[in-house]
Amino acid sequence: MGSISGRVLIAGTASLLMCLFLSPKFIEFLRRREFGQNIREEGPQGHKTKAGTPTMGGIIIFLAFAVPFLILSKRGWESLGVFGGAVACALLGFADDYTKIVRRRSLGLRARTKLVVTVAISVGLWWVATQKAGLPSAIPLTFIDVHVDLGPLFPVFIYLVVAGTTSAVNLTDGLDGLAAGCAAIVLVAYIGITFITSDQADLTVLAACLVGACIGFLWFNSFPASIFMGDTGSLGLGGAIAGMAIMTKTEVLLILLGGIFVIEALSVVIQVLSFQLFRKRVFLMAPIHHHFELQAWSETKIILRFWIVAVACAAIAFTVYRLSIRG
Repeated sequence: MGSISGRVLIAGTASLLMCLFLSPKFIEFLRRREFGQNIREEGPQGHKTKAGTPTMGGIIIFLAFAVPFLILSKRGWESLGVFGGAVACALLGFADDYTKIVRRRSLGLRARTKLVVTVAISVGLWWVATQKAGLPSAIPLTFIDVHVDLGPLFPVFIYLVVAGTTSAVNLTDGLDGLAAGCAAIVLVAYIGITFITSDQADLTVLAACLVGACIGFLWFNSFPASIFMGDTGSLGLGGAIAGMAIMTKTEVLLILLGGIFVIEALSVVIQVLSFQLFRKRVFLMAPIHHHFELQAWSETKIILRFWIVAVACAAIAFTVYRLSIRG
């Protein structure tokens, strides 16, 4: 336990320091190249002032995450599966960000391209999980202590986890520091989950590296942000969280563990369905953080309150997990 604790501490600290030291130069580089954020016309009017803020900060997050992980981990199949899935999602996000910057508008890659790449990433995670890590296709329903064997439908389930998580984190990335802070909170819970589970030390190191990178990035991404993570960061972090859920068999528990991401995604689904069926909007604007913006909540108040909800969800989910493995 002692050696694991030491590696986790060093990994998290190294990622944090890398992010802190590399970010200023990277922000300066992005400004010189005019790689700035394009703001959606239909978004809140207050966001117009954020146009031109350097984006693609996810590059720094994943550089600060990758180097300490590759040095300090033992590179087992479970952790490499999560690492590969996260980096692949980040590369997809980078392609999306770069396309937006080149075209000077808020639309990136075509939906079909994203779908094909996400399916490929999901198949890769399924192959590593079942063929290399030896994980079963049965999904534990932690809340009621029941296992459901999905058999040939397991790859489809993995796709839904990956696509759902990456989309939800991407939707949450609408305020300064909101997605990075919420992702760090979920990943702190995964440090605890993997730490108390035998033979998952590499996953603990991986989660620690991601937490360190997210916290280091928050130094520059907190309100008012000097840099945005872009789709590079949001899709990459979503892919990492999805991968952690798959390799720890907490896919269903992730609904509670990442509660704030679920709330954000549900707000969009509810808004779209309500408008399509009844021509009425439930929220002033979706995702739900924009609803509170239009209710005159300050950006910092929304972010802090959402972080509080994220902490509560993660703490409850960790407690449920701890009780389930004791049982």
